[in-house]
Amino acid sequence: MALDKATVARIAALARIKVPDGEQEHLASELSNILAWIAQLNEVPTEGVEPMASVADMRLPVRDDVVTDGNVRERILANAPQAQRGFFVVPKVVE
Repeated sequence: MALDKATVARIAALARIKVPDGEQEHLASELSNILAWIAQLNEVPTEGVEPMASVADMRLPVRDDVVTDGNVRERILANAPQAQRGFFVVPKVVE
């Protein structure tokens, strides 16, 4: 799929990226090469291949879902520089 300057300008406008007119032709060529490479990947036979999250054959460790010592609000708030009514006090960041 070959892209032209108008398509690159449209993509840049949608992405809110300023692309000078002099660079649009070069960017169109680069994006066309990327799309051609992706089209090549579509030709790879993947029938019968199980989906995977990693190329390494590994299993994530699973722990038992057990209740631990909760209700330690006072100990946690003791580390805070300032606490009020059971909550951390932080400076206002939005006006």
